[in-house]
Amino acid sequence: MIRKEVFIGLIVGIIANTFGTLLYILLFSKHGIQETYNIAVSEGYIGSLLALGAILNLIAFFIFLRLKRDYRARGVLIATVLTALLIMYYKIF
Repeated sequence: MIRKEVFIGLIVGIIANTFGTLLYILLFSKHGIQETYNIAVSEGYIGSLLALGAILNLIAFFIFLRLKRDYRARGVLIATVLTALLIMYYKIF
């Protein structure tokens, strides 16, 4: 039961991060999604895009805490840590 709750939180965290990144691209980029992604990779700021998308994880985390869904909040936290590791990978390589 606990693993299921953490997994649900992890999925919500990944979806929130993806949605946040796409929302940021759609609102603030002059280019399309694919073109913005290609530009971000070539110019080295894909990590910044992912970090801005992770802001929605903060909202999901506090919603789960308010609803007393601590294990789901833990899953969102794991998704955020995975995003941070991915950003670190992009910065190093």
